[in-house]
Amino acid sequence: MEPSARTRARQAGGNLPVDVTSFVGRRREITLTKRMLAESRVVTLTGPGGIGKSRLALRVASSMRRVYRDKAWLVELGELTDPALLADTISEQLQLGNTTSGNDVDTLIEYLGNREMLLVLDNCEHLVAECALLVDALIRACPGVRILVTSRQSLGIAGESTVVVPPLQVPDPDDLPPAEAYEQYAAVRLFVERAKAVLPEFEPSAEDGAVLMRLCHHLDGNPLAIELAVVRLRSLSLYQLEERLAERYELLTEGRRGAPARQQTLRALIDWSWDLCSEQDRRAWAHASVFFGSFDLDAAEHVISATAEPAGVPGVVHSLVDKSILMREQENGESRYRLPHALREYGQEKLDAAGERADVEHRHRDWYAGLVERFAAEWIGPEQVSWVNRLLTDHANLQAALHSALAEHAPQQAVVALRMATRLGQYWGIRGLHGEARHWLDRALAVAAASPQDRASGLRANSWLALLQGDIITASPQLDEAALLAQQEHDEVEHAHVALTRGMAALFQGQLTTADDLIGTALADFRRHAAAHGELFALFGLGTVRGFDGRPEEGLALLSECVDTTTRLGDVFWRSYALWGVAHIELSRHAFGHAETATKDALGLQRRMGNRLAMAFSIDTLAWIAQERDRSERAAELFGAAAGMWEATRAAPAFYAPFAAEHDRYESRTRAILGAEEYRSHFDRGYRLSTDAALDLALETKRHTRAHSRDNVHPMPLTRREREIADLVAQGRTNKEIAENLFIAQRTVEGHVQHILTKLDFTSRAQIAGWVAGQPPSDSSQ
Repeated sequence: MEPSARTRARQAGGNLPVDVTSFVGRRREITLTKRMLAESRVVTLTGPGGIGKSRLALRVASSMRRVYRDKAWLVELGELTDPALLADTISEQLQLGNTTSGNDVDTLIEYLGNREMLLVLDNCEHLVAECALLVDALIRACPGVRILVTSRQSLGIAGESTVVVPPLQVPDPDDLPPAEAYEQYAAVRLFVERAKAVLPEFEPSAEDGAVLMRLCHHLDGNPLAIELAVVRLRSLSLYQLEERLAERYELLTEGRRGAPARQQTLRALIDWSWDLCSEQDRRAWAHASVFFGSFDLDAAEHVISATAEPAGVPGVVHSLVDKSILMREQENGESRYRLPHALREYGQEKLDAAGERADVEHRHRDWYAGLVERFAAEWIGPEQVSWVNRLLTDHANLQAALHSALAEHAPQQAVVALRMATRLGQYWGIRGLHGEARHWLDRALAVAAASPQDRASGLRANSWLALLQGDIITASPQLDEAALLAQQEHDEVEHAHVALTRGMAALFQGQLTTADDLIGTALADFRRHAAAHGELFALFGLGTVRGFDGRPEEGLALLSECVDTTTRLGDVFWRSYALWGVAHIELSRHAFGHAETATKDALGLQRRMGNRLAMAFSIDTLAWIAQERDRSERAAELFGAAAGMWEATRAAPAFYAPFAAEHDRYESRTRAILGAEEYRSHFDRGYRLSTDAALDLALETKRHTRAHSRDNVHPMPLTRREREIADLVAQGRTNKEIAENLFIAQRTVEGHVQHILTKLDFTSRAQIAGWVAGQPPSDSSQ
C-alpha cells in the first residue's frame, strides 16, 4: 500500500437509511442538536423508549452530512448482544473492515484518526459502560470525528452534552385552541398521518379537532404510544378511543405511581395492546422477542411453533402485524418481521415471567444452527449470492444464536457455536469479518467439549482467518493441533484441508516448492474423496502457485479446469478467484488484453457477492495491467482504490509475499513515470472513492465516466471567500484546519462548505477538489 494511505481520509458516501415514513415536528430539537454538535464533540439524545430519539438523530445527521468530508454514518447497536464485539460492529457498519479481535479499539482509532465525519451510535443503553469507554477514546484520538449518541441514559463522559428529547408538542387540555386549529401540534399531525395509514378513509372534521388534541395529550406526545393507539381506530371511533384510554390509564397505572408519567403512558399502551391480544397472540409475541433484527416466516414457524400449530403460525404473525406489534418489512422481495425495541423488551419480560426463555432461546439457536448447516451443504452451487445476502440479513440473529450457545459456558452447547462459526467460514471471509469470526471461534474452542473432528475443523478455520490477516504466528500452532487430531481420527478429508491451508500459508510466505507439494497432495486427496469444496480451492491454489513459479501452462490448465467446473456447478466464489489467477498468468505472458478481460470478469462476479478481499486483489491487478498498457494515471488511481479495499478488509499486499513483490514493482514504476506529486494526486483520487465508485472505476462503466465528466462541467461561481475555502478543501484541509488558517470559527467554515456543495450541486469534498483542479488559479492560491 502507498505509505501515506492511512494518513488521509477516504471519500465515503455515508450509510444513512432513507425515511420510509414522514417526519413530523422536532424543528426546535433539530436546531438545538445541530448547535450542540457545533460546540461539543459528543452529543447524547436521551429520553424514554418510543420517544423518537433514533428518528431525530437520523434527521439531524441527514441534514448535516454534507458538512463533513467523510459524511455521516449510522451504527445501530440495539441488536448487539456481545459487548466484546462493539469495535467490530462499528468497523463493519462503517465499512472500515473488521478488527483483529473483538475489543480492538486501537485499530478503530487508527482508521478514524484522520477522518472528518459525524458518527451516530444508536440505541446504546444496554452498552453504556462499553460505549462510554470507546467514545471517550475516539474523541481524544480522532479530532475530526463528532459523535451523536441515542440512549435512555447519558454516557457520563467528559465533554458530553446531553439533549433530553421531549414528547411531541401537545396542547394544554385546560386551554384548548379552536378545534379547527389542531394541526398546529406535532403530536396531532403525527396521529392523523398514522391514522390515515391504518384507515385510508380517515379524514377528521374540524369538529374532531378537540378530541384529537385531548387524545394526544393523554398519549403524552409519545410517538410509539401514538402508533399503538391509532391501531384501535379499526374498531373504535375517536371518541370511543378517548374514553377507553382514560379507563385503561386508571386501571393499568395503579401500582406504578413511582414511574415517570410518560413512562406510565407508554407502558399502559403496551399493556393494553397485550390485553387485547388473544392468548395465542400473547405467547407468540413473547416468543418472537428472542429474535434480534428482522426474521422471516420460516424462522417464526420454528421458534414460535409452541404457540400454535405450524400451519397456524402465519395467521398469528398476521394478527400481530395487524395490531402493529410486529412491523412488516420487505427485504430482497420477501416479507420479514421486526419487533420494535420497547415491545421486544416487554415480550422478554413476559417470557421470563413464564419461565420459558431458555426453551425458546434454544429453539432460536437450533433454527439458526440449522440455517448455517444448510448454507454449508448448499454452498457449492448456483445460490451463493442469495445465501450471502440471506446470512447478511440474518446477521444479528446469527450473533444472538452464537452468544446464546456460549453464554453459560456449557461445553455441550458451545459445540453448537463451534460448528456454526466454522461452517460460516466463507461468509466471514466474503464480508471481511475475520476479526469477528476469530472472536467466536476462540471462545468456542476454549469451552466446547467437541469431537476431534469438530475441533480440528474449528482450529483449521481459525488458522485460515488468521492467515488472511497476516497472523502466521497464531495460525501455525493451530494448524499443528488440527493436523494431529485429523491424523489420530484417520480423517483424510480434514487432513487434506489442513495440508491445503498449510500450503496456502507457504504460498503467502513465498515458499513455492513447499506450497506446490502440500496443495498438490491435498488436491489428490480431495479428488479421491469427491470433496468438491476442497477440490475447487486446491485447483485455484495450485494453479496460482504454478503461475507464480514460472509454469504458466500448468497453472492455466488447473485454473481452466476450476473455471469449467465452477461454471457447470453454478459456483461464483471460486470461479472469480480462478479467473483472477488466469489474469495474473496472462499478465506474466504479456497477454494484456486477455488479462484485463479475465480480471474484469472476476471483479464483476466478486461485486455480485460483495467479496471485499477478492475485490482488493482484482483492482490491484487491474492497476498493474493499466501500467503495462501505458495508462499510468489510471494505474495510480486504481492503486489508490485498491488501497481502500485492502484497508477495508484489514489486509495488505504485504501479507502475500509473491503478490506483494509484483505489487511493489508495478507501483514503483507508476510512481517513477508520473513523479511523486502527480502519483499521489491520482492515488488520493482513487483512495477517496466509495466502494461502488471504485468498482465503477475499475470496470470502466459508463456511470464512472459520467461522474468524472460532471465534476468539471459548468461550475457555478462562488464568492471570493467561498473560493478561498474551496481551495483549502481541495488541499485536503479539515474544517478545523481551515478555520485556524483563516482565523474564523469552525461553524462558519461548516456553513461555507455547505453553501459550496449546494451551489455546485455536489455531494462530496472530493468533487469540490476536482472542480478546483479544473479552474484557473484564484487570487488566494497564487
